Amino acid sequence: MAVTPDRHVLVVAGTDSSGGAGIARDVETVATFGLRACLTVTAVTVQTHGAVERVEQMPPDLIAAQMCAAFASNAMAAVKIGMLGSVDAVTTVASVLASRLPLPVVLDPVLASTSGRALLPMDAVEVLKRRLMPLCTLVTPNLPELALLSGKPVATDEAGIIGQAGSLFESGVAALLVKGGHAEGDRSVDLLLRAGQKPSRFEAPRLDVGMRGTGCMLASAIAAGLALGDDLDAAIGRAKDHVFGKLSEAMPRDFPSPLEGEGGSARSAETDEGCWKK
Repeated sequence: MAVTPDRHVLVVAGTDSSGGAGIARDVETVATFGLRACLTVTAVTVQTHGAVERVEQMPPDLIAAQMCAAFASNAMAAVKIGMLGSVDAVTTVASVLASRLPLPVVLDPVLASTSGRALLPMDAVEVLKRRLMPLCTLVTPNLPELALLSGKPVATDEAGIIGQAGSLFESGVAALLVKGGHAEGDRSVDLLLRAGQKPSRFEAPRLDVGMRGTGCMLASAIAAGLALGDDLDAAIGRAKDHVFGKLSEAMPRDFPSPLEGEGGSARSAETDEGCWKK
């Protein structure tokens, strides 16, 4: 894809020495959409594909300086936020962003690693909800993250998801894309929720190939779509198609194609009690 030199996406996230997630995934994804990435490193992690072995947080003044330098150097069309890691990082990022709005901001609330290690302490989660999430265009929690953010058990159905989202809307969150990767079934369904509006569903065949960093990829792809001028629904649909394509590429060559006999691309529709609305 041709590069659009006048549009940049600021990626605010942690590093991943294995290359499976974090900034490595973010930059790769933004480049796929023909955009350039600017970087703010919030934490340096030592990790393999199996475990996080060490985390070093960046000082708050260094996080702020990186963000300000990126904004001073380039025309920023969107921001993608991933791992923050501490209360100080959350408050610093929120303070810098508050002076730069309006600007599309996508937050992937990285609360724990795939291996289960906590990456954001609970006191920072409360600050995240109060200070940063209301500044964002979209927040993209998976089901366990939504449960932590709402202080409730993991939702097992759509009604439970909508109920947990309600408390976050009360705190000023504009929109949530609740990812269904941790759910069951042969379809991966992501639910877009906005206060006062009917939910929209984005779905594709479920591909369990063990790829890390799909949450980073999805959020970065959405930010790239918003930077290119897509509305929120279009950006999410294109992003889900992108992730599905990457998962398909990672499947064993002798595995039957998930696209045989059904549309593989992500679809969106307003839902009414969980049913497709024609």
